[in-house]
Amino acid sequence: MAATGGGAQSVGLKWFKLDRVRSSITQEGELRAWQWCREFLGGAWRRVRPEQLHLTRVSGGLSNLLFRCSLPEDIPLVGDEPREVLLRVYGAILQGVDSLVLESVMFAILAERRLGPQLYGVFPEGRLEQYVPSRPLRTAELKDPRTSAEIAVKMARFHLMEMPFNKEPRWLFGTMERYMKQIRELTPPKQTKENLLQMYHLEEEMGKLRKLLDSTSSPVVFCHNDIQEGNILLLSDKEPRLMLIDFEYSSYNYRGFDIGNHFCEWIYDYSYEESPYFLMEPGNYPNREQQLHFIRNYLSVIQRGKTLSPEEQTKLEEKMLVEANRFALASHFFWGLWSILQDIMSTIEFGYLVGFPSQEYAQSRFQVYFSQKAKLDSGVIPPNSPPPP
Repeated sequence: MAATGGGAQSVGLKWFKLDRVRSSITQEGELRAWQWCREFLGGAWRRVRPEQLHLTRVSGGLSNLLFRCSLPEDIPLVGDEPREVLLRVYGAILQGVDSLVLESVMFAILAERRLGPQLYGVFPEGRLEQYVPSRPLRTAELKDPRTSAEIAVKMARFHLMEMPFNKEPRWLFGTMERYMKQIRELTPPKQTKENLLQMYHLEEEMGKLRKLLDSTSSPVVFCHNDIQEGNILLLSDKEPRLMLIDFEYSSYNYRGFDIGNHFCEWIYDYSYEESPYFLMEPGNYPNREQQLHFIRNYLSVIQRGKTLSPEEQTKLEEKMLVEANRFALASHFFWGLWSILQDIMSTIEFGYLVGFPSQEYAQSRFQVYFSQKAKLDSGVIPPNSPPPP
């Protein structure tokens, strides 16, 4: 969702410390979690003493911390309150505190439409959500044809939703301009971020990217804007198998960004347990056949039974290939800027921008950006595949 003001800040992590081996929660953090559950869930949760609350960390999240809160087995439910919930504690908020209000509204609407988990409570430091028995997808699973088709269908249905938010496509460049401004104004300045801005001429390059995308036709739809494997749950013994979560960046935006951003996520694996806590393999970017498989499943929903001639269908698919791969550049640029700010704001251990000029996340995004841009400029669609015959 597009934010309308506010700066980057850390809201709730002062009580929750995290390293790659274990979660360390201060005594005040445990008390806060107990209070939130007691006040928002009611019922049996009001009978639980602070020391009885079961609190365990859930994997996932590069900017928030997730915890599973559950009742002791010997405490019976009073009514329809849940026995376990997911506690999300906000980390570095880069879009402004007011954006959290919009996200909460969006989360509630999606829950009402059975397109996301139920929302149980909202507070300045985080929220309580339905705990869904599941696991996030793994990066390697994104290329599975069945899974890719299901993600395409989920994305298409998301894009068809009408939401009560500003429908002007200001989110993408509005957010990047705000990130750029915050990076320039941060004090004291960090040599690493100053080097990146200068090394990659980011302000000038953003102008070139805007010009390219202005010349690229892409419908404005309600986008998730962050469909990566960690935000796609594989449900336990349920159909449909997949559920999208984490709508922190959702807004009306260009369709091409959502598709191109998802293709970029085939490259990155965030489950690596040693510094910099991610792996990057540009060769995993989906090839032409894999992209067409995704696009055709996406169109099977969007077209709603509308039949085009073979020539028209081929022309549409080729147009979407160009659209997605151009907007994939915006994905790299966006998350590169995001990572610079996370390095300064976040207390979560991740290689956002550490040890410059080693291969950390921000650098990797900009390096792949320029690499893919050069291939697109030479007419190679997708960037790592030979031109179509």
